Amino acid sequence: MKERIYVCHTFYHVYVACLKELALPKERQGKATLVLSTMSNNFGNLKERAKACRLFEEVVMFDEKEDVFFPELKKYHTDKGNLVLNMLARIRYTKLLGKLQEPYIPVDFRQYKDIYVFCDSDPIGYYLSYKKIYYHALEDGLNCIETYDTARYDNRGHFALKAWMSSKNLIFIQNGYGKYCLDMEINDKSVVPYPCDKYIEQSRAELADRLTDEDKEVLLRLFMEDMDGLMDQLNCGADDKILVLTEPLCELDVRRQIFSDVIEQYGAIDGRPAQILIKPHPRDVLDYEKEFPQHVVLSGSFPMEILNFIPGVRFKRVVSVFTVPNAIRFAEEIVFLGEDFMDKYEAPELHRQNEQI
Repeated sequence: MKERIYVCHTFYHVYVACLKELALPKERQGKATLVLSTMSNNFGNLKERAKACRLFEEVVMFDEKEDVFFPELKKYHTDKGNLVLNMLARIRYTKLLGKLQEPYIPVDFRQYKDIYVFCDSDPIGYYLSYKKIYYHALEDGLNCIETYDTARYDNRGHFALKAWMSSKNLIFIQNGYGKYCLDMEINDKSVVPYPCDKYIEQSRAELADRLTDEDKEVLLRLFMEDMDGLMDQLNCGADDKILVLTEPLCELDVRRQIFSDVIEQYGAIDGRPAQILIKPHPRDVLDYEKEFPQHVVLSGSFPMEILNFIPGVRFKRVVSVFTVPNAIRFAEEIVFLGEDFMDKYEAPELHRQNEQI
């Protein structure tokens, strides 16, 4: 029986998996398997660097398939006109999506004592429930349920009934409501508007505070493909530096306008122009080097938290729209724009999900 396995969909997921491994006693480290799902993220050559670091015994890629990959699932998305028929269709959909995922599963999950899954709303959650394999869920992003409880939003209307059905494995609901989800680890239970009995709290800040200098060096080698190039970018231009964190918001033309406005509104310190650095979200496909050639564009292929571990890195200001900035320790000022800001660019119901539950 193998020890642990982590199913990750983003660089941030890998970062948290590393924090959890580094929190273990030395003799228990290096015995985990890391699974990198390519469904929504391009990990580049992270696999090779993860294999070279001391934290993982094995690193495998997972060609996870979205439900739209399987045409036979399309009919189950049609509204049947009443609750009973819709639930029957969803029962069939839940089992079939799990079954169809099976040929693409890269490991035998039954061989692991502990399975950790980030974002179990993805097909891996359906697969594990279909195979009746118990696992631990972890939140997709830092405090992400605070503003977007995907389980309750996706299941608006008769939630109690749907949650009961999920607890019996008739349908599947993510984030702690599935029968085979043992628990769900989140950063801070106090910010969650709708509690779940399976939520357990593990502060990411506490995990980061435990890191030794050696641990931080492990993380830097793992995530930073070109440290010299990054340092050149960080040290260029004016002393006053502002970091803008992008996200895959709206359509590309609207997204371009959003971050143009962000830079115009927050790109100066005490009336003086500052050096603007843009950190693209890994899933943001807008070409920021083309659209903002006057500014420095960092790589999107590392979690922003890694900047905490680079000695001397300091920004006057970091600006974020929805990315939770609580973990940032390299900024004198943090500007979190949030829902009121986004109301100017799209219909509020598209980003005020918790208000619709």
